[in-house]
Amino acid sequence: MIGRTAPSAHTSDWGTSALAVCLAPGMPLPDSEARIPELRPLFDEFDVGEEDLVAMFLAIGHVFIVDRVLDGRGERIRNLLWTAACARGGFPGSMIPWFRTGELTKIFLLFAQTRFRDGRGSPPGFWEAMVTAGELLATEDGPDQAEVTARLAHCRAQATSFGTGSQMRP
Repeated sequence: MIGRTAPSAHTSDWGTSALAVCLAPGMPLPDSEARIPELRPLFDEFDVGEEDLVAMFLAIGHVFIVDRVLDGRGERIRNLLWTAACARGGFPGSMIPWFRTGELTKIFLLFAQTRFRDGRGSPPGFWEAMVTAGELLATEDGPDQAEVTARLAHCRAQATSFGTGSQMRP
């Protein structure tokens, strides 16, 4: 929490506190400093003693997330998963940090369990994006490789049932 980790905990110098917490997990100084001006209007709403409330709002707003820079392949996978998320008809806001931190396998494995109901979303677009993302993820070595391969097979079966298939180009 901001109030318990920063030297300005009881001075209401929220900017200094927020900067300290942004830097702690390894966020670069320029990125950290760039986020503070956007937060100033929020800080004006709080008084000394409300540090935990400030920390809660900053955490909910994902201010302290260190964005992962991905290579071109990783960006393609992230974009495909975002396309799938949109075609799904929505997703929990708590997943936004996963997109920002590049937890692509985690997103894929969760989305592969999707069941469409109530006419929401676009199943063909969803499964098409998932198959392509899964094919790219399946080429990586990692502890989740077997699960990715199994879920990719499920995605392919779903895509086939909707008349879509792989969009991965050779």
